[in-house]
Amino acid sequence: MEENDTLDTPNSIIVLAGGTGDLGGRIARSLLEKGAQVRALVRSDSDPDTVDALRRSGATICEVDFHNASELTTACEGGACVVSALSGLHYVMVGIQTLLLNAAVAAGVPRFIPSDFAIDFTKLPYGKNRNLDFRKEFQERLDKAPIAATSILNGMFTDLLTGQAPVVLFPIKRVMYYGDADQLMDFTTIQNTADYTAAAALDPSTPRYLRIAGDVLSANVLKDAASKATGDQFRLFRVGGLGLLNAIIKITKTLTPSSNEVFPAWQGMQYMRDMFSGLAKLEPLDNERYPEVRWTSVAEVLAKR
Repeated sequence: MEENDTLDTPNSIIVLAGGTGDLGGRIARSLLEKGAQVRALVRSDSDPDTVDALRRSGATICEVDFHNASELTTACEGGACVVSALSGLHYVMVGIQTLLLNAAVAAGVPRFIPSDFAIDFTKLPYGKNRNLDFRKEFQERLDKAPIAATSILNGMFTDLLTGQAPVVLFPIKRVMYYGDADQLMDFTTIQNTADYTAAAALDPSTPRYLRIAGDVLSANVLKDAASKATGDQFRLFRVGGLGLLNAIIKITKTLTPSSNEVFPAWQGMQYMRDMFSGLAKLEPLDNERYPEVRWTSVAEVLAKR
């Protein structure tokens, strides 16, 4: 361990992997604001500026080789919970998370929160959504491990609606959708997800799954929210049914060269299809479990665009 390291109080140590990412960094800050001690696991090649920002925020920095079982186990010792905010493809979401899980078990950590932040993939069959298949595969390993686990499912990050997700089309004032315009969908900001995760990490009695949504909207209601937020009149743009979207996904995958992208265009399409279908709708919601979390609406996010 590096500078900033002190003897931690065991019941307040949260071991965090993925703290150099956006969600992970927010989880770290939220934990620190709640009085927890954060032990952030970073790789030797992690961005030094991001690591330094974590250190300055008050986190204890622990540089580890995730493939060194002994080193990783030592880094987890004394933790009340291991939180994973890792992001990547199979190598990370299944491989590295499994190494982290094994280390947590070996260190005697009682609880593990995996990087499952998504729609309800437990309702989806294998083969429909690549990135969610990784979570399902790791879920099988996690459920066999002698450790209490809690997955936090949050739908789609609301923040993506301001540009990255082609749903609210600001230039032409349309809300794009496939299928049923009244199908409800779950949206939660990155910050709300981080605050809720921090609260769950400090709660020793969490169930296996916690489902949250800062807002629940259909395309129809999203149209009204966009109109209210911008002052412009938005209208619906129905591209077609879910069958058409499936065909577009298949064609896009065929035409797209194999790459190491975590979110190629067709992956985003798979995610939106599973939201538009309603198959991965979150219910019941556990929003009330931590009343200190102030939920941010879709309209609030769009208004700040």
